[in-house]
Amino acid sequence: MAVKSLFIVCFMSALIQLTLASKARHFKWEVGHIFWSPDCLENVVIGINGQFPGPTIRAKAGDTIVVELTNKLHTEGVVIHWHGIRQFGTPWADGTAAISQCAINPEETFVYRFIVDKPGTYFYHGHYGMQRSAGLYGSLIVDVADGEKEPFHYDGELNMLLSDWWHKDVTEQGLGLSSKPFRWIGEPQSLLINGKGQYNCSLAAHVSNSSLPLCRKLHGHCSPHVLHVIPNKTYRLRIASTTALASINVGIGHHKMVVIEADGNYVEPVTVDNIDIYSGESYSVLITTDQNPSSNYWVSLNVRGRNPSTPPGLTILNYHPNSPSKLPTSPLPVSPAWNDYPKSKAFSNKILARPGSPKPPTKPNRRIFLLNTQNTIDGYTKWAINNISLVLPTTPYLGSIKYRLKNAFDVESPPETFPSDYDVMKPPVNPNSTHGSNVYMFKFNNTVDVILQNANALSADVSEIHPWHLHGHDFWLLGYGEGKFTAADEKKLNLKNPPLRNTAVIFPYGWTALRFVTDNPGVWAFHCHIEPHLHMGMGVVFAEAVHLVKKIPNEALGCGMTAKMLIRP
Repeated sequence: MAVKSLFIVCFMSALIQLTLASKARHFKWEVGHIFWSPDCLENVVIGINGQFPGPTIRAKAGDTIVVELTNKLHTEGVVIHWHGIRQFGTPWADGTAAISQCAINPEETFVYRFIVDKPGTYFYHGHYGMQRSAGLYGSLIVDVADGEKEPFHYDGELNMLLSDWWHKDVTEQGLGLSSKPFRWIGEPQSLLINGKGQYNCSLAAHVSNSSLPLCRKLHGHCSPHVLHVIPNKTYRLRIASTTALASINVGIGHHKMVVIEADGNYVEPVTVDNIDIYSGESYSVLITTDQNPSSNYWVSLNVRGRNPSTPPGLTILNYHPNSPSKLPTSPLPVSPAWNDYPKSKAFSNKILARPGSPKPPTKPNRRIFLLNTQNTIDGYTKWAINNISLVLPTTPYLGSIKYRLKNAFDVESPPETFPSDYDVMKPPVNPNSTHGSNVYMFKFNNTVDVILQNANALSADVSEIHPWHLHGHDFWLLGYGEGKFTAADEKKLNLKNPPLRNTAVIFPYGWTALRFVTDNPGVWAFHCHIEPHLHMGMGVVFAEAVHLVKKIPNEALGCGMTAKMLIRP
């Protein structure tokens, strides 16, 4: 306990020092529907100030971000989640509808105000309905504070925000997921790099044996986001994935990548040929432009973990002074097969904390097992955790728990484990599930272990990848394993140099072990970051020491039972 208290004191001291030298950065946004052609086919997307993706926010550690957001969607609410920002002291600014705040109604304005406390590669996205699938996202990059230095050198910087894109409207997608019979959204039509991709053609048809025709005269919205570099330099390439479904492998032709950052935390540098990145994750890699300067080189995205019907996403690493339109003559980078999970696991196991990073407490105060299963409720297909499928209330949890409102949600504690005889290798014997609020209550400053346990879905021989994201925290990723977690797996946990992350994947038929400290009073979502899986109930809610939360702004609580409370005389 003394170690934890010292950590909090040191953190708060550092935060105060950062704040003294920081500045406020103000943004005024209007969120609305716009016509756009992300992959050369015009569609309706959700944009910010008339652009897609949304504007990139750039700040320094310790700065205060102030976003005055007005909802111009006319027929639906909106919120923005600042993915990876821990929101110490401002849990109402986390941007999760029905959890941390009410959705912002059409023509209403809400002001997000929060501190970005540590440098790193982050992004933001909509967290209401399936608005992330509709294009509501953008990059958020935090540089080191003035007077601080990164623990590595680079000459320039590049940024790639990865996403996937459907031609089917998200309203139709959501309806299909909630229908009987169930209608799956299908695979994305395109993979986008900074909002740009190509549908029904290929940049590399002449070298990739693609059945698609060669793209010609690309311009405007879908013109590739070319990465411009100078020979014999070192570049930091920031890569973040806000995909709704796809897990992606990223490769750069003839170039190695040195991973140096994961989810806003420094890691022990490791050299790789390509990286796997799951929805919700972010990385920084260093690349050195030491190849033949008379050529350009392919940057490719390929789907992992699902049998892909989506063509690769492509752009070009353009060596100056070559023309950006000069296509590389070399083949596309070799990507692992979509179901080569040993390579995926090998990459994940290489990501370790940089020496000097905070180490996890040696033992937990509490351990929770979360079994991920596909189930049915009254004939509807759902995802469930410990046999409960998440349904969010009309009153945000943060307000109802803070002000002890009765009947605002189901207060019954959800299960902290699952039956010991459950066979994770087979479809559920009894697929029936139930709805629930799924709120786990935690004391302040406790150490909690979460064992994420994957299982077979409703169909035989099907177990899917699930990237899980925790709001309000970083956690130590203690390890991965095969099959069902057992007492013998305790010895496999890495307490020496586990990386700090905010998103972690569970591989098919496996488990992933996480450890975090409940040092951030608030109510925090913990969920699968695949958009349709969350829509179908794959998530839980962590409430910790909510009584310590300072006064919540009235603007965050103007709905449900808290709205009635605010208008009392």
